[in-house]
Amino acid sequence: MNPRTGPAGSERPLDQAYDTALLDLDGVVYAGGDAIAHAVESLGVAREHGLRLAYVTNNAARTPRTVAEHLTRLGVPAEAGEVITSAQAVARLIADQVPAGARVLAIGGEGLLEALRERGLQPVDSADDDPAAVVQGYSPEVGWGQLAEAAYAVNRGVPWFASNTDLTIPTARGTAPGNGALVEVVRIATGGDPQIAGKPLPPMHRETVIRTGARRPLVVGDRLDTDIEGAHAGGVDSLLVLTGVTTAALLLAAPPEHRPTYVDADLRGLLTSQPEVEDAGEGAYRCGGWTASVGDGALVLHRDDDEGEPMDGLRALCAAAWTRAWDGSCDLDAGKALDRLGL
Repeated sequence: MNPRTGPAGSERPLDQAYDTALLDLDGVVYAGGDAIAHAVESLGVAREHGLRLAYVTNNAARTPRTVAEHLTRLGVPAEAGEVITSAQAVARLIADQVPAGARVLAIGGEGLLEALRERGLQPVDSADDDPAAVVQGYSPEVGWGQLAEAAYAVNRGVPWFASNTDLTIPTARGTAPGNGALVEVVRIATGGDPQIAGKPLPPMHRETVIRTGARRPLVVGDRLDTDIEGAHAGGVDSLLVLTGVTTAALLLAAPPEHRPTYVDADLRGLLTSQPEVEDAGEGAYRCGGWTASVGDGALVLHRDDDEGEPMDGLRALCAAAWTRAWDGSCDLDAGKALDRLGL
């Protein structure tokens, strides 16, 4: 499959072009305990238009019911069955490989424990409990003692699993260490490598398909290395929103597997059509009121009229950058071009 060389257009609003939105949570719908601007209103309108909403998160700390209750308090009515977590994905992965009812040393929060029990597995908290597997999932309460128990078990040859390996997690106060950082602690102590379930890997895609039954899904996320790469691996379309960890500069430098189908500022992008990026000839690309090209190793951006929207300028820049960097190896200076857009 050829690499994507620019964001796609859609004549229909995205909430009418797809049957299910597979929404990441942290950095897309909320940050910490607070809703992200425009998220609540946009999701409400999309649901009214008939778009099914499913919430797919690599955060394994909370149970689906707790997540659904949080969303409902924020103004986004949700049921536990609409929430799919990496804890559920890793629990299924483990259950496929160990005896029914097996003990599992679980390092994580209630979301991980509930997911293991749902699959008939028995969570334990010590390497001396004869576990058939070790699993790590994010929880802000994980401490040295729990990480040490994981290391003891892994060093004894117990199979090791991880819900996900996101190195960071966005919070209301900023960026904090994620489960991947905790996994690295055990990796350093053991020299091992866990089996990983979460985005962007196949076990999470499998879990999402099983639980949602989506036929025309649209992945909506803020991370290139989980949400967008996961959509790419699953062969489905994606919308990147710039409300989380991905900056415009990171997007322009994205390798092929990290290039989203669509790009927008926030979840209002679900409710609109997406403009086409036109080939303007001689290496230039036009979107809305902007034209982007490459010159002397830098991205160059021209405003064609006073009506140009910043997101259209970014879409044009993506086409110029991704076409030039066909395989993701070309490093272009985007600083001045992004300054023009205020991004």
